[in-house]
Amino acid sequence: MSKMAVWDILKSPVVTEKSVILKEDSTDEDSNRNQGQVLTFKVDKKATKTDIKGAVEEIFNVKVAAVRTIQYDGKVKRRGRIEGRRASWKKAYVTLRKGEPMVDYAEAI
Repeated sequence: MSKMAVWDILKSPVVTEKSVILKEDSTDEDSNRNQGQVLTFKVDKKATKTDIKGAVEEIFNVKVAAVRTIQYDGKVKRRGRIEGRRASWKKAYVTLRKGEPMVDYAEAI
């Protein structure tokens, strides 16, 4: 892992309709997909996949199967004549190994 602390790597969980569906759908017994629970986090832009994997394993005491990341560019916003830009950010989809316990974001803090 890099020199960042685990709490600096994971900024916040992403709680949107899509992320909640991913989290709940992946734990269904009837699902044809053989994958574990998928968690979604807003992470530090400099964090690597191995950094993210180590941080999730340390904070939540679970085993991670895979990490996928995506970079988002900040949107251009206007207020009258003034034009500004929102900050760019990075999102990580963390797939837990099959059979790992259900993770609740609030319990780990």
